[in-house]
Amino acid sequence: MNELTRRHLLGTTTALAGAAALGTLGAAPAAAVPVNALDTPAAWSGSRSANGWQVLTADGAQSHVIEGSGLPVRLAGGAAATVLLHVARRFHYEIDQLRPGDVLGYRTPSFRVREAFESNYLSGTALEIRPLAYPLDARGGFYPRELTVVRDILAELDGVVAWGGDFAAPKESHFEVALAPGHPKVKGVARKIEAWNAGLGGTVGAGATDAFDPARLARARSFARRPAA
Repeated sequence: MNELTRRHLLGTTTALAGAAALGTLGAAPAAAVPVNALDTPAAWSGSRSANGWQVLTADGAQSHVIEGSGLPVRLAGGAAATVLLHVARRFHYEIDQLRPGDVLGYRTPSFRVREAFESNYLSGTALEIRPLAYPLDARGGFYPRELTVVRDILAELDGVVAWGGDFAAPKESHFEVALAPGHPKVKGVARKIEAWNAGLGGTVGAGATDAFDPARLARARSFARRPAA
């Protein structure tokens, strides 16, 4: 096991006390402080990214539009795109309006990674939202109210998506499909989102969610205490 993979596994199996921020809704965020020196970027040699998905050629990634923003992002197709686009939509509607250049997805195989989880861009199964604002190895970039929304999104997606802010080497701009291809939960959550998008779920889904509803806050707190999948 190489060092990049070891650090990724350490990060994804470390449960953070993220739920504590759910009860602190008014304070300003701490300054984003680097916690580690940046690793030297390296080419990813595997045919699969760290989350087990196939690395794509440039022709294999598809362009998708983030609802509400009109912004394009390149991702793998199918369920992976459905769940990641849901994250981006909720960010746009509930945290802050997305602008051109704010969202990056698929990277070509020439992209050099600093942490193993960044290889997931190569498979189109991860995206970055404002990477310059929330860089690698920095914590504390989100206001508590914004963090509440992030935690609610993670709980709503039931572990299908992981957030880089929870990793040992944090990257708060990073959201990835956390489960391997073929995992039934990935398709199940994607079908749920598709039903919401079709208007079959009532007042739920991106743009119609109250992350501060007491029941949702309680679920997000409970989810944040669960061990990583």
